Amino acid sequence: MKPMTYPFSAIVGQEQMKLALLLAAIDWRLGVLLRGDKGAGKTTTARGLAVLLPEPAPFVNLPIGVTEDRLLGGLHLESALKGNPMLKPGLLSEAHGGVFYIDEVNLLPAHLGDALLDAASSGVNVVEREGFSTSHPAEFVLLGSMNPEEGLLRPQLLDRFALAVDIAAPLDAEERQRIVERRIAFERDPTKFTDEWSSEQAVLREKICSGRERVSSIQCSSEILTRIGAAICAAGVRSLRADLAAVRASIACAALMGESSVGLRHVDAVLPLVLNHRAKTGGRSMPPPPSQPASRQQPGDSASNGGTKEVIERIFSPQEVIAPVIQASLADSALRGNSQATLVDHPGPVVRTRRTESPGEIDLRATLNHAALETAICQPRLSDLHEKVRVPRSGVRYVFLIDSSGSHAAGEKMRLVKGAILGMLNRSFRKDDEVVFIAFRGTDAQVLLEPSHQMDDAVTALEYLPTGGRTPLAHALELAKIYVTPSAMLILLSDGRANVALHGGDPWQEALECAGQLHCRALVVDTENPGYPVRRISELADALRASSINLVSLEQLDLLEIKSS
Repeated sequence: MKPMTYPFSAIVGQEQMKLALLLAAIDWRLGVLLRGDKGAGKTTTARGLAVLLPEPAPFVNLPIGVTEDRLLGGLHLESALKGNPMLKPGLLSEAHGGVFYIDEVNLLPAHLGDALLDAASSGVNVVEREGFSTSHPAEFVLLGSMNPEEGLLRPQLLDRFALAVDIAAPLDAEERQRIVERRIAFERDPTKFTDEWSSEQAVLREKICSGRERVSSIQCSSEILTRIGAAICAAGVRSLRADLAAVRASIACAALMGESSVGLRHVDAVLPLVLNHRAKTGGRSMPPPPSQPASRQQPGDSASNGGTKEVIERIFSPQEVIAPVIQASLADSALRGNSQATLVDHPGPVVRTRRTESPGEIDLRATLNHAALETAICQPRLSDLHEKVRVPRSGVRYVFLIDSSGSHAAGEKMRLVKGAILGMLNRSFRKDDEVVFIAFRGTDAQVLLEPSHQMDDAVTALEYLPTGGRTPLAHALELAKIYVTPSAMLILLSDGRANVALHGGDPWQEALECAGQLHCRALVVDTENPGYPVRRISELADALRASSINLVSLEQLDLLEIKSS
């Protein structure tokens, strides 16, 4: 017996999420990414959308641990073992005309994500397996959900979602009460509750049906296209997918509202959904800017007791530093550091095949080939069985917190700091790794480089990093919470001269408190000037449960193993 689905129209609040999903229901090319808190109703709303689509509208929930054959389609096992190989459709075929939902899309292995999004954008899935080739329509509403605390989505995949919505559970007591009351009523009597919302459901279903019929005739003027292009350029977005998504979403919005042409109000309604995940802020909830209580002047800082003077920032080029190899001690094979975190249930790509009488995942091609060579017929025996051998992703996310305050301008120490970072990356960075740069100076910390797999991005970001101002260490540690996972590698380079408070308290104590809330492998590189010793770095390393080493000692080591805290 199939359980009843909570009505889409009964969802309380979350207007942007509902708008994005309705637009996707009208134009299936508008894939939607839902990012936000656990228990905010992402999956419930996604399931509710499928009920509104014209019948029959399947709802396919991508299972954890899915393989390429199950997702894309592959050889029919039973037929192949009987000597009559044929292709079997996969989940993409089953989702045609309905909703394809990926929970925790940020944990989906990259090779599956690429194949899935290619099919979702074209509306056609091509299956090529073991010498067979076929294709089938795959037009479905693609919905992905994720909790950013569990890791980020690769920028290449993020851009393939036309729309994105950041979802937060409401903090209004009355709104939460309405949500709970409706949910309890549904659980006690699903049939009665669904009947009570049937008229609202019928209205939405009619809007979707009429919108689908009208969408191809909606007019979009050149003035509207100019407005869209200007807004996207102003947001600093280079991908042309943003322009296409904005135009398609505006047309779908006009169709949803029953209008014949796109107006400014349609564009204004959809632009936040298009730019939310593409603009440089990434739509993430950043920590508040730090407060600035009076503090005593530190050597190299740009503040004075009589007020503040203009901060002089300088850009230092890196000095070559021979740094050690940073090696993470990964005792648990399930722990990985990048945003595409690999779990035991998430298989990696196939690298080879091997013969075994008890295959975990059978390789039909190798099995049939072996049977044909041995017996001249394609009917395998137990001794012919082969299995696929997969290699899990094992990338590490390196989160660098870089102190670029004025104290690092003294003696041009910033050259060594930059050189040490590049030295560690050059020796430690691998294909599946990614790097994040958070620089802190002046009044706050900034994300200098979002998670990237490209070393060139890291080199460019570091080369033009200016130096000068005060040391908002607490803000940098607070900001790191967005990017740190329990298995990431955090590397902090600082002299510990924290002098900008985050919440108006003591800057150093706030830094220690923020450090204590980070749980991952960590390394603290002490850049303190021996002429003006503060001797706080060891205390900060203890708070982080981290290894600690002096900047000048890096060149003396060839390997530095960082164990889990």
